[in-house]
Amino acid sequence: MHVSIVGSGYVGTTVAACLADLGHEVVNIEIDQEIVDTINTGEAPIHESGLAERIAEHAGTNLRATTDYAAVRDTDVTFLCLPTPQADDGSLDLAIMRAGSESLGCALATKDDDHLVVVKSTVLPGTTEDVVGPILESESGKRVGDGLELAMNPEFLRMGTAVTDFLEPDKVVVGATSEDVAATLRELYAPILSREETALVETDIREAELIKYANNAFLASKVSLVNELGNIATEYGADAYEVLEAVGLDDRISEQFMRSGLGWGGSCFPKDVDALRAGAREQGYEPALLDAVVAVNDAQPRRLVDSLATHVDLEDARITVLGLSFKPGTDDIRKSRALAVIEYLQSRGATVVAYDPVAMENVRPIYPDVEYAESAAAALADADGAVVATDWPEFDDLAFDGMAQRVVVDGRRIDVDEAELDVYEGLTW
Repeated sequence: MHVSIVGSGYVGTTVAACLADLGHEVVNIEIDQEIVDTINTGEAPIHESGLAERIAEHAGTNLRATTDYAAVRDTDVTFLCLPTPQADDGSLDLAIMRAGSESLGCALATKDDDHLVVVKSTVLPGTTEDVVGPILESESGKRVGDGLELAMNPEFLRMGTAVTDFLEPDKVVVGATSEDVAATLRELYAPILSREETALVETDIREAELIKYANNAFLASKVSLVNELGNIATEYGADAYEVLEAVGLDDRISEQFMRSGLGWGGSCFPKDVDALRAGAREQGYEPALLDAVVAVNDAQPRRLVDSLATHVDLEDARITVLGLSFKPGTDDIRKSRALAVIEYLQSRGATVVAYDPVAMENVRPIYPDVEYAESAAAALADADGAVVATDWPEFDDLAFDGMAQRVVVDGRRIDVDEAELDVYEGLTW
């Protein structure tokens, strides 16, 4: 199938490379010429496991990038993979989505054949039909259901495992306006849907839009509940990991997302939960539970620093922060709990030295006064204390003998030989 992808960010690039890997002819449309050039030379514009190899393999054959929207006229289906950033009140800013829809509609105005437009960006219910659809109709001169079709196909990609998540998902959700639209997307995803482990969910567009938010809100709520239980366990001197391992054996609950600690960050959970809270308020509903979910999550970095302060006088202390990305396997620092930890440490007079395998260059412009080390060992040298903010595998079994005071407060439960330390404290265990 001939496919066009509008947007070459984290989602668009991953979707384009993976669809090319499935054998489709894919063109990525992106306004940034530098990103276009990067893809066309066979390189990945973002850090994501398994992505660079696929772009290198397919660029110049069945994957290319361009700044010209006219390329959509030679394709059967277009995916809108555009960012929907947060406004100050947590609601979605749809300016980029509107602009992309306008450009897409203009390009489709001179296409004779029918065209399917699929929204893959995370948007609140009603956006596809009430915002994107009317713009496409206005600019193309076509009507939805007559020369133009709409669908919603939310993404469930996790940073660090996005390629695997796309190619081996637990579900594919299709919100379609007609059986013909659903059939087209079934054909597109046929190699993925052939897996017994992958469920196909076919529904209406608004339900498909809400499924993504409900999915992330549930997972974020589970993490915050686990952290609340972890905080309580700490007060009792109990190990939350042992407690929650037993709880996870209940098949109504499962063992996934049971790691208590510093909390969730990234581009999805914070943005999606905030957008759902803002959207609920616009509808006249106060989402008290989701407000509490966010409050518990936001308190964890302060709890980590408070724990360290019981062992180290933070004023003028040299404190190591191990890990800056919001999770291992990615250089994404959006809403990373490590950044909040840095803020709290600096507010209490500490000098911060940080190390992360891939994310330091993304943090440096935000915190130029932080010292960035070339290795974890260098970051720990002469430190008065350290905190673990991201559980990179290379942090397991670290040597701490170079520290001035061997005090570690761990927010992620890495593997540590506690006998090497004067103080080792887990945030929730």
